[in-house]
Amino acid sequence: MSTHKAGGKASQHVSPAGKRLGVKMFGGEKVVKGQMLVRQRGTKFSKGTGVKEGRDHSLYSVADGVTKFSKKIGKRVVSVVSK
Repeated sequence: MSTHKAGGKASQHVSPAGKRLGVKMFGGEKVVKGQMLVRQRGTKFSKGTGVKEGRDHSLYSVADGVTKFSKKIGKRVVSVVSK
């Protein structure tokens, strides 16, 4: 009888760390200038008014206000509306 477990590929597998992607501020939440709204790979969400797109397609606020999610021509759009 063996005294060790099998040392195959499956037992050596270590999954990589998550990249913390996704929506950070949901609809109706107050945001300030420069705050991150969505971290994404590609453009799952498009930018609307009061929002800019970063080099890695992240969306962030350029104005103080409240987040608003909507659809425009089949695309999901994130905007910041001042209140």
